[in-house]
Amino acid sequence: MKISVIPKPVMMETENNVFTITKEMKLNYISEDAVKAVNYLNSKFHFVRAKDKSGAKINFLADKKIEREGEYNLQIGSDGIEISANDESGFFYAVQTLLQLMPVEVFDPKFKAEKKYDVPFVKINDYPRFEYRGMHLDVCRHFMPVEFVKKYIDYLAMHKMNKFHWHLTEDQGWRIEIKKYPKLTQISAFRDGTVIGHSRDEPKKYDNIKHGGFYTQEQIKDVIKYAEERCITIIPEIELPGHSVAALAAYPQFACTDGSFEVEKNWGVFDDVYCAGKEGTFTFLTDILTEVIELFPSKYIHIGGDECPKTQWKVCPDCQAKIKKEKLKDEHELQSYFIKRIEKFLISKNRQLIGWDEILEGGLAPEATVMSWRGTKGGIAAANDNHNVIMTPTSHCYFDYYQDEKSKEPLAIGGYLPLEKVYSYDPLPSELPKEKHKYILGAQGNVWTEYMKTPEHVEYMVFPRIDAMSEVTWTPVKNKNYEEFKTRLETQLERYKLMGINYSKSHYTAKLKGK
Repeated sequence: MKISVIPKPVMMETENNVFTITKEMKLNYISEDAVKAVNYLNSKFHFVRAKDKSGAKINFLADKKIEREGEYNLQIGSDGIEISANDESGFFYAVQTLLQLMPVEVFDPKFKAEKKYDVPFVKINDYPRFEYRGMHLDVCRHFMPVEFVKKYIDYLAMHKMNKFHWHLTEDQGWRIEIKKYPKLTQISAFRDGTVIGHSRDEPKKYDNIKHGGFYTQEQIKDVIKYAEERCITIIPEIELPGHSVAALAAYPQFACTDGSFEVEKNWGVFDDVYCAGKEGTFTFLTDILTEVIELFPSKYIHIGGDECPKTQWKVCPDCQAKIKKEKLKDEHELQSYFIKRIEKFLISKNRQLIGWDEILEGGLAPEATVMSWRGTKGGIAAANDNHNVIMTPTSHCYFDYYQDEKSKEPLAIGGYLPLEKVYSYDPLPSELPKEKHKYILGAQGNVWTEYMKTPEHVEYMVFPRIDAMSEVTWTPVKNKNYEEFKTRLETQLERYKLMGINYSKSHYTAKLKGK
């Protein structure tokens, strides 16, 4: 029987025999930690709960000897199916593996258990390599409906990923309702058009079609609950001090210059950023973050911190006065001052700050976690300085890059990242001393949507690169083999077809440069 489990388990033994699942079968669990896993399984099968273990063919058992978060044992034999774990995520990941051991038809959204389903005899012991296994989604460049955000969360769950980085504010649109500042959704959530073609094309042309949208706080609560049921934490990102033109369109008083702003229609980096010299800026941002914290239970809050030009700060009297008053060396230290103030506020609310690796410039905030995107250098520097790091370098983790030759692919931002290169990535840099490895929490695939107007296009850019990223973050290096992975991927693509996912086939023709 062909077995295709992605990400590949740590240890799996198989026998040439099968156990047959029927819809009348009973399952049993005692531990409340198994509830999410059972509910997920029963969304497809509707098994009846047995009163005790002896009356059940599927048993979920709590095992206090299991120490790793997310670890599980799955055994299938003549007596039935036994799953043991010591936390919610362990049980949940075991169910994901169990579903992948079943015929592919169980992944059809219309699937209803009405016959018998064979699963192979196996013994599996499995656990994640890294504690942080993430995917990111930018809903600002192009707004994505709630229904798709939930689908995206399902995609993460299927791949045993546990962090969803939700990029909610940007120059081109503000996507989260903030009750204290209603103009952020009345004005900042919509732009009057979008650049046609690539942002580098000249002359610039715009479609003049209004684009936008936002999520109400009730919708966000619903999405958070949906993610929690799938053992996924949502990390919200509120960009500061740069990438803030949309917010300034509604509240221009927090800019360095007088005048009006409009939500950006083009992509890129813009000089208009939050003024670091005005106290009102910090009141505005901490008010926003207060509402964000009340919504999101995540211990991490992402504040961006990337691509913040210092052009306006250099000539702004308020910013220059702040530099003088705080005895700062330059505008880079002013950015560090800005980030540290925000971090101090987040710590006061028992939260931790994550920022892109630019937050290293001018001095890193004391307890900040660094997301290393401009290569691995920033991550290595932060880890060497005993800061936690999430690796997400453009070279291996940016799923807005082309997957094959440009002539064969839809328009993208640039770059080249075929499936094989994603798969080859190791988040632990060889040049990082072994005693510092503990600071590398994991890795994340990033999806920036400048050139992705629809959910279908997002799917095309994500699949099947998400499969490779899931093994990068879950599977031990010694268990990885790209050719063997491609064999398992064929069954995964059959699942995607049934799920209606618009996956890319570029990996059949794409070549790694140098090969």
